Amino acid sequence: MTWRTTIRNGEPLIWLAGAALGLSLLMVIGLLLLILRHALPVFWPAEIVQLQLADGSTILGPIRDREVSEDDPRRPRLQVHVGNRELYGADFRWLVEAEITARSAPAHAIVVERREWGNFYGFLVEMRSGEAVIATGDVPTWDTLRARLPAARLLAERIRALETRDIAAVSDQLERVRQRDAGTVEAHALEQRAADLQSELATLLQKSERDRLILTTADGQRSEMALIDVVRIYRPNQMALPAKLRLYAAKLWELISAAPRESNTEGGVFPALFGTVMMVLIMTVAVVPFGVLAALYLREYARQGMLVRIVRIAVNNLAGVPSIVFGVFGLGFFVYFVGGSIDALLFAEQLPNPTFGTGGILWASLTLALLTVPVVVVATEEALAAVPREHREASLALGATKLETIWRVVLPNALPGILTGLILAMARAAGEVAPLMITGVVKLAPTLPLDTAWPFLHLDRKFMHLGFHIYDVGFQSPNVEAAKPMVYATTLLLVVIVITLNLGAILLRNRLRRRFAGSAF
Repeated sequence: MTWRTTIRNGEPLIWLAGAALGLSLLMVIGLLLLILRHALPVFWPAEIVQLQLADGSTILGPIRDREVSEDDPRRPRLQVHVGNRELYGADFRWLVEAEITARSAPAHAIVVERREWGNFYGFLVEMRSGEAVIATGDVPTWDTLRARLPAARLLAERIRALETRDIAAVSDQLERVRQRDAGTVEAHALEQRAADLQSELATLLQKSERDRLILTTADGQRSEMALIDVVRIYRPNQMALPAKLRLYAAKLWELISAAPRESNTEGGVFPALFGTVMMVLIMTVAVVPFGVLAALYLREYARQGMLVRIVRIAVNNLAGVPSIVFGVFGLGFFVYFVGGSIDALLFAEQLPNPTFGTGGILWASLTLALLTVPVVVVATEEALAAVPREHREASLALGATKLETIWRVVLPNALPGILTGLILAMARAAGEVAPLMITGVVKLAPTLPLDTAWPFLHLDRKFMHLGFHIYDVGFQSPNVEAAKPMVYATTLLLVVIVITLNLGAILLRNRLRRRFAGSAF
């Protein structure tokens, strides 16, 4: 076979397409492996190492990274997570290996995860309750600490619930009652309830300062902290593999179930996870009817001509418009025009404080619906066009109307293709950040859009989003090195969410394909 015959047969194009596909798969797999490489070890309780340096100083903490400089490959460096930010001012320190004179792993070294100031690495000294010393020395202090820490956690949770939920809920109810009638019995009852909650909060805050923990660092500096500020304490150098696995699982659960802390660089991402899933669901509810109806009209009802071709070209071009343009449109139309009109009609008594006339999860979801509706329209049109013409003709020949034919024959057979467009729309919407930044997403939302207070679903509230959380932690955090672990962990979580949503839609699509196996699909 000559090279001309090979070219005419299209074999070079086949090899080129295969090579491009293989390269694309390698790039995707490489990206996923990079994320996994940095995300999976984040919550593993690494060994705490004590390093003696040539200048006489002592460093304590886990080794997070090792690098070899291109300028001097004979002097590799170690990145040590020294923690103790209130004492050292930075969480990480780079050390030249050649300057390390001794290395050990003290069994009684502890890790204290705190609500503020990051981790503390050091040794136990004593515990106090008020002015009284209730335990001193390593073992007695450790036993007392483990006995009292669960109660301190419950106390911290109650204080947080009062500050972020209970008092705010009563204040909102009181404000609504006062707008109706300031002198009602209900208003007085709410005022008394608010006063009781404030009194309870003051009592708990005073109680939270009693138990205090005294520790020392490897270089002899003493540190004192309230027990209520301790999230978790453990000794990784004494932990067996099962204990480390349990701690790893507990930290993973905290990531998806707890609220963030320490400027979003620690704790969990549950509000962002909840906001992302809820926004995608609202966007899906909004985009599917409009996208499918538009495609139905263009394919089944509209007279094919110049105008329809122009509309199709416009829809295809919309898919290439930068997402920030949709965000600006959403801000101007949904937030200022529609939201401002709703406030003027229904919430005039609360003006000038806006209710719907400011960014919220509803406007962000509708903005993303506009962003993704071209994808749904194009995919639905292709799915409708792929339904065999014979199916339509058979239905009409049996006496069905055009509406009945579309509803009972065309749409069921086109559902797998419609779901394909929906999958693409969901995948794009879950990762978009730019439009959300000006239509409702925030760095930290005190309340979720869904709660137990009437009307339960609060579409006017601002929300958190995993994509924006990654951007905020990775590029806006003043402590870049401390933020890196959370960036990779949140990125992995977002990838898992997108894959899960897509797999659910793909499984539903395949089930529909099997159901309508007689169609062109």
